[in-house]
Amino acid sequence: MRHYSALFFALIFFTRLHAAESPLATLRPGHPRLLVTSCEVWTDLAKLKETDPRFALLGAHIEEDARALLKKPPVEYHKTGKRLLAVSREVLKRTLLLSTAYRLHPDEAFLRRAEVELLTAAAFADWNPSHFLDTAEMTAALAIGYDWLYDGLAPDVREKIRHAIASKGLRLALDEKASFNSWQRNENNWNQVCFGGLTLGALAIAEDEPELAAKILVLAKAGIVHGLKPYAPDGVYPEGPGYWSYGTNYQVLLIAALKSALGIDWALPDSPGFCASAGAYLEMVGPSGLAFNYSDGTAGTSLEPALFWFARQVKDPGLVRMERRFFEAVSKGKKAGELGETNRFYPLTALWWPSPGAFEASPSLPLCWQGRGENPIGVFRSSWTESRALYLAFKGGSAGLSHAHMDAGSFVFEADGVRWAQDLGAQDYESLESKKIDLWNKKQESQRWQVFRLNNFSHNTLTIDGQLHRVAGSAEFEAFSGKRAAAFGILDMSSVFAGQATSVKRGFRMLEGLSVLIQDEIVGAKPGVSVRWAMVTGSEVVVDGAHATLREKGRELQVELLGTTKAMFSVIPADPPANGYDAPNPGKRILIATVPVGADGMVRLAVWLKPQSAGNQSTPELIALKEWASGQSKVSD
Repeated sequence: MRHYSALFFALIFFTRLHAAESPLATLRPGHPRLLVTSCEVWTDLAKLKETDPRFALLGAHIEEDARALLKKPPVEYHKTGKRLLAVSREVLKRTLLLSTAYRLHPDEAFLRRAEVELLTAAAFADWNPSHFLDTAEMTAALAIGYDWLYDGLAPDVREKIRHAIASKGLRLALDEKASFNSWQRNENNWNQVCFGGLTLGALAIAEDEPELAAKILVLAKAGIVHGLKPYAPDGVYPEGPGYWSYGTNYQVLLIAALKSALGIDWALPDSPGFCASAGAYLEMVGPSGLAFNYSDGTAGTSLEPALFWFARQVKDPGLVRMERRFFEAVSKGKKAGELGETNRFYPLTALWWPSPGAFEASPSLPLCWQGRGENPIGVFRSSWTESRALYLAFKGGSAGLSHAHMDAGSFVFEADGVRWAQDLGAQDYESLESKKIDLWNKKQESQRWQVFRLNNFSHNTLTIDGQLHRVAGSAEFEAFSGKRAAAFGILDMSSVFAGQATSVKRGFRMLEGLSVLIQDEIVGAKPGVSVRWAMVTGSEVVVDGAHATLREKGRELQVELLGTTKAMFSVIPADPPANGYDAPNPGKRILIATVPVGADGMVRLAVWLKPQSAGNQSTPELIALKEWASGQSKVSD
């Protein structure tokens, strides 16, 4: 009887809410309402397994992973350093897998195990609000499980989950005095993840906690604009492709949940650069499937559910073409982990499954592309469909940005199916924090810049006089041409080397789509100091004076120094200092060239990267970078 009374008063409350046009005025009654609007959606998807081989592979993989979970013990509360984040993510991963498996392959075992995971997490003493990402991801996990499995959960189970969402998630975000809520105005992934998780929680329990849910939605609508700012103007996510995946998947969840639960999206997809970011992400993934892992990123990629949502949103099915790698690997009996760490969101791919033929379509994206923003990017590639295509990605930006490294001017390079020039990527945060490294202090003299993988000594860029890059500096594009016959980009890096030289410029040029020239021009450096050119590689390297040969997978890359007779190549291990906190880099080495600065304070150095597939392409003629920009650049016959 008490249950019916609660429903009666909830009905009265919602009538008043509708009259006042509250944030919940258009709330869809009943469950499910997060991302899907009825259980018939899953019924239709289950039928798709019979006609679409790729979807059948996805469904089989989800079922296989879910059954593997049945053999594991439930999650436990365990913090790693200051974070509960790994546990929150595991709960989300398990909830999505078990809930989706239950809907696509009806088996009571999936439902009951999902219930155990949800109740276990709900019973935790807290969700570690001091590191609010942990709280937000746990809220998202319980919200999805509660909503998708609602009809299979007993009333007392639903009440426990609902209470945990409200008390351990939503209410904490409303504490204006709490220091852990600073993320609400952040312009980075924290803003998107936290508002995304809380919005899911609010919409899931809105009929039982209408006042609380409404407050969360008001807060999210006002605050999410900060997290969307970094996408402008061209979709380049300043924190790199890895963090694009993190922040953007939660941004998509927020938008999709608003649409399914309320029928609105707050016009968030129209935010400058947001929808363009799907293309920007793809531009930063090479033919090998490896990402340009600048900032705190990793090169490995995995199935990206957000791309499937974007493909529908912008009506470009080709955005999912590269994702067919996942299904090809699974069809060959490989695990998803061989493509990189499996994205815990990957079951959501089923909800945004593309139309037939999408995996064969090419994306409507240019081969030569410039992405403007705080961390500007240039990309040259010879093909979107060839696995052995030439690919060069390079960047400007500042070490002062969120998660940034001292990598202005750095690049990655692929050709003939090999990533010849690599980025070492991020080091695990806890491995540094546990050693009391002041990791998040970005001041010039911070310990952060003593970490090998974060400073310029480990990146494919320039170093002058053995000094660090200037944190306050920023490298910007001075010129860019996307014309494939004469594609080039020029970065002005002068402020990155403030106090070390008056002008530092780096140019990248694509030569007939077959090879690449990297040219550096330095003015106003102190005579007698050295300029170091560096390229990290995992390939075998043999040097011969101003020439180097790299070998890997039966292919070769010729690297030649041009424009100077004062430099020769050498190779050093990519070993960090023996300081007890730097991570090792096994199998990696650095090809370097060191050039002394003459009496005039000037250096011009060019390096030609010539893949085996370039054949007998002639040595390029060197001319000043300013002539590149004026269209006078040429290649000798």
